[in-house]
Amino acid sequence: MILIKYSITLYDIEDEILESNSRNIITNIEKLKGKGKITPEQAESANRNLKVSTKLTDLSGLDLIIEAVPEIKALKIELFKKLDAVSDPETILATNTSSFSITEFAANLNHPQRMIGIHFFNPAPLMPLIGQTTIDRTRDLFLQIKKRPVICKDTPGFIVNRIASSFYNESLRIVDEGLATHEKVDRIMKKAGGFKMGPFELQDLIGIDINYNTTQSLFDNFQNESRFKPHYLQKEMILANRLGRKTGKGFYKYE
Repeated sequence: MILIKYSITLYDIEDEILESNSRNIITNIEKLKGKGKITPEQAESANRNLKVSTKLTDLSGLDLIIEAVPEIKALKIELFKKLDAVSDPETILATNTSSFSITEFAANLNHPQRMIGIHFFNPAPLMPLIGQTTIDRTRDLFLQIKKRPVICKDTPGFIVNRIASSFYNESLRIVDEGLATHEKVDRIMKKAGGFKMGPFELQDLIGIDINYNTTQSLFDNFQNESRFKPHYLQKEMILANRLGRKTGKGFYKYE
C-alpha cells in the first residue's frame, strides 16, 4: 500500500460525504488486504492514518493540500483564498483542475510560488506551474507513491484533456450523424485501437456533466475555437439527468 506511511486528512463541508468517501477508502483497503497485496498490519496503519474533518483549520500544518471541488472557477478561487489563510506558507497548495488556469489561481495567493496543478488520471500525470522547489517537492512525493509524474506548462486543458476533447467530440459527431452506435464506437476503439475503455464508457465513468463542463472551459479559454465546442448531445443528456454511472444511466444503464 503506497500511502501507508502518510497521514491523510479528508476534508469536506458535509459529514455525509466524508462518511461515504472514508467508507469507500476503508473498503478498498480491505480489498487489498483480502487479495494479499498488503498485510493486516499495513491495512491497520493505513486506516489509522486516515482522518476526516469539516474544519479547514484542521488542514494547517500539512505538507500538501489537494483541492478537488467541482470544476467551477469561482468556487476554486474562493477555497484557495481560505486555504491560503489557514495553511502554513510552506504548504504546497494543489488544484486538481482539468481545464482552468493555475496562474489565475496562484494570483490570489500571498505566496503564489507554492501553487501547483496535480491532475489525476490512470496512470496519474502531474501538471505543475511555478516555483522549482514546489515542483521538486511534489515530483519527489509522487515518485515515492509510485506514480509517474508528467510536467507541462500551464495551459487550458494541459496535455490529456487537449487530446481527449477531440476523442470525445469526434465520437459524439459520429453517433449524431448515424455512422455508428455508441456501442460500436466503443467496441472498435477497444478492439482495434487498444483502448481499455471506449469514449462513451469513459464519459459515463467521468460523468457527462463533468466532461461537458471541461470541454466548455476549453472552448471558452481558446476563444471559441470550433474544435473545442461541446456537443449538444451531452447537453441534452445533462438536462435529462443522464450523467453516467453516478445517476445509473448515461450512454449505458447501470444497476
